[in-house]
Amino acid sequence: MARVAGRYESRYLRAVDPERPRGVWIRNTSHQRPGQAPTGALWCTVWDAEAGPPYAVKQSLPAPRSDWLAASAEAQGRSCAWELRLESGAPGLRHLPRKWMYSAPLPRTKLETEVPDARFSGWVQVGGARIDVVEWRGMVGHNWGAEHAERWVWLHAIAFPESPDTWLDVAIGRARVAGLTSPWIANGAIEVDGVRHQLGGLRRARVDAQPGSLALALQGHGVTVEATVSAPLDQTVAFVYADPTGGEHHVLNCSVASVLMLVERPGRPPLELDTRHGGAYELGMRETAHGIALEPFPDP
Repeated sequence: MARVAGRYESRYLRAVDPERPRGVWIRNTSHQRPGQAPTGALWCTVWDAEAGPPYAVKQSLPAPRSDWLAASAEAQGRSCAWELRLESGAPGLRHLPRKWMYSAPLPRTKLETEVPDARFSGWVQVGGARIDVVEWRGMVGHNWGAEHAERWVWLHAIAFPESPDTWLDVAIGRARVAGLTSPWIANGAIEVDGVRHQLGGLRRARVDAQPGSLALALQGHGVTVEATVSAPLDQTVAFVYADPTGGEHHVLNCSVASVLMLVERPGRPPLELDTRHGGAYELGMRETAHGIALEPFPDP
């Protein structure tokens, strides 16, 4: 019998309160070591920047949940429960520029955003406190593969007052191949004025990704995007992500980040956009000296 290869898979959502810096990030994951059966986990992090630091919980499970939009997680004396309904959303986004990349061995991480601009309603309960969710903006994503990128950035941005229907969703990674680390490779899209522009691919990306801050410049077909992100360290959580074949990353996430963005299109004046807490900034890395206390949940 053939040996089962290692694999991971994650379905996740983020949603943010349009009125104040509150947000939620929920993940439903599967992790499989080579030759072993898969295990699951439910992750939930809730932000309320006006009340204090984010609250995170991760519960390990024998298998991933199929009903993860209405579920609960409890571990290490912490608990969260939620019931969320996806009420509307934009058509899906496949980040990788070629269809064959989703079945090829490389890249080792595949990703898509099933709903890049979503509206959620329902509720989230943190400990004993219930938060009503009424038309919070967000997204639903899906990634899978045999290995995480050597280093990666994920940025999702919505809720720009100057252009309410604009959204940005990009994944930027550096891969380890044959002992060498690639330059930053970006893939994603921006939708502005009802037009979706693919970003990255073979086009050069300029990226300066640090804990708490991100500066990037991306090119696409008919558009150039520059963005500056501020993610306060006291509103950032740090988790361990394990690779199926061994090794691990530290992953930092702030889902109430501020994003200042400049969008340039030929023949049109530059568009400046600013969202005070509508950004989700995730940084995955091998380094451990990032200054943020690690959440007490192992992976898998």
